[in-house]
Amino acid sequence: MRHPSVIARRVAAVSVSLAVAAGAAACGPEDNDANAGSGDAKPQKGGTLNVLNSNPQDDFDPARLYTSGGGNVPSLVFRTLTTRNREDGAAGAQVVPDLATDTGRPSENATVWTYTLKKGLKYEDGTAITSADIKYGIERSFAAELSGGAPYLRDWLIGGADYEGPYKDKKGLDSIETPDDLTIVFHLNKPEGEFPYLATQTQFAPVPEAKDTGTKYEEHPVSSGPYKVVSNENDGERLVLERNEYWSASTDAERKAYPDKIDVQSGIDSSVINQRLSSSQGTDAAAVTTDTNLGPAELAKVSGDKELAARVGTGHFGYTNYIAFNPKVKPFDDPKVREAISYAIDRTSVINAAGGSSLAEAATTYLPNQESFGYTAYDHFPAGASGNPEKAKELLKEAGYENGLTVTLTHSNAQDFETSPEIATAIQDALKKAGITVKLDGLEDNDYSDKIHSVKTEPGFFLAHWGADWPSGGPFLAPIFDGRQIVEDGANFNTGLLNDKSVNDEIDAINKLTDLDEAAKRWGALDKKIGEQALTVPLFHPVYKRLYGKDIKNVVISDWTGVLDISQVAVK
Repeated sequence: MRHPSVIARRVAAVSVSLAVAAGAAACGPEDNDANAGSGDAKPQKGGTLNVLNSNPQDDFDPARLYTSGGGNVPSLVFRTLTTRNREDGAAGAQVVPDLATDTGRPSENATVWTYTLKKGLKYEDGTAITSADIKYGIERSFAAELSGGAPYLRDWLIGGADYEGPYKDKKGLDSIETPDDLTIVFHLNKPEGEFPYLATQTQFAPVPEAKDTGTKYEEHPVSSGPYKVVSNENDGERLVLERNEYWSASTDAERKAYPDKIDVQSGIDSSVINQRLSSSQGTDAAAVTTDTNLGPAELAKVSGDKELAARVGTGHFGYTNYIAFNPKVKPFDDPKVREAISYAIDRTSVINAAGGSSLAEAATTYLPNQESFGYTAYDHFPAGASGNPEKAKELLKEAGYENGLTVTLTHSNAQDFETSPEIATAIQDALKKAGITVKLDGLEDNDYSDKIHSVKTEPGFFLAHWGADWPSGGPFLAPIFDGRQIVEDGANFNTGLLNDKSVNDEIDAINKLTDLDEAAKRWGALDKKIGEQALTVPLFHPVYKRLYGKDIKNVVISDWTGVLDISQVAVK
């Protein structure tokens, strides 16, 4: 998934992509004041909220969006069966009802999920939202011309793998039943205890078939949320939203909908966005960003200004930056070599290269250090803060490399503070102390992504990252370590090419659990078990620091997205 701003899974990076990217930690937003900027005044309705972004809000069709928890701007227009809890910190990592009366009722070993819609739900034109509209909205996401959304429904729904959408197959999916206008039932081909999380994706937004205009629907999608689209210029470069008069707060406990109007302007250079938010002149006083972080230099300047520092929202998103090994490539086929590199890593220098401790937190586990993921502390190859080169040399000697060895580290040339040259150089310097000479292979971002995500070309030693589709260990561990998800002729994310029956079986066992707290514990234990194989070297989890205008009130940053939730913001 990507970073908080784009927030999708196939991270080549939640910039989230840090365009989180759609941007998680045993820490929630550590120094975030929930109502920073609000003073003693209670948030009031009215005014215009301005959103200043680098990336356009393109593909504004619920079928094509790939979001986490429904996204930020999209969730103002598209309501779904469930949604994320709009609260600060760890409480915000919970899934709660949205259009439905609950988070779903499982049966038949979590292969059948039933939802009942709330009464009185309406679209922007005043017509009633029905279960058939949700079924149709999901089915149109299978159409090739509307692809791009989360892939789970194709894998999970019975018949989903072969279905081509309602434009080609008007019969629809038999695995989605709508016995009446308020009931919808999903039949899955395997147990999925985390279905309530998936139901937060925009593919679960209702779409009235009579108003579907295919690929042009994104220009004016029919709103089920508190705001409707009044203009969409240049494929999401400028979006203007105004109130949906038929939305009722009595059916929506999550969205506050304080502003009368929301003006989303994109294509702005990140430095300009931060300068405008810093100055807070004119309409910029009531502005936020959903995709632009403060960089190291900007953060240093802001930290020295008390007034500006009070207008920085801090958050964490479930995201891990790591070194990946391909054990089919020598010398990384030898576990002792992988362990030696794990011991040699200097995480202090890596974090400095990532922008410093304010923007990155050291990681020794693959799962983010957040309770909802099942975070279980472990450090199988303790390197301390600055590495353990002597232990690394000892292991290399046992592996037959008494005089050291030379390896190549593949990385991206993109200046993203994640997989970029600064991180690679920090690793190169640390491994040199252990007798490992590292040659750097820097590639342009597209070439880098193509190379590391192909089984045929995957290098032996490279930088990688992964972000969560929802705050759980499932979408974090399964794509990377489930052997059945290895893709031989397409985009592959199982970087260690691990196909361990015991791991695969435990993934299946956890997926059957509908007690998400119990599932989290099992995901944490599985992470610890897999970590013993040294298929990755976790490096750090990013921290998101974003400015907002001086008139912004009611700042809420949850551990689900790690960024300011504009559904809660007031400007008066």
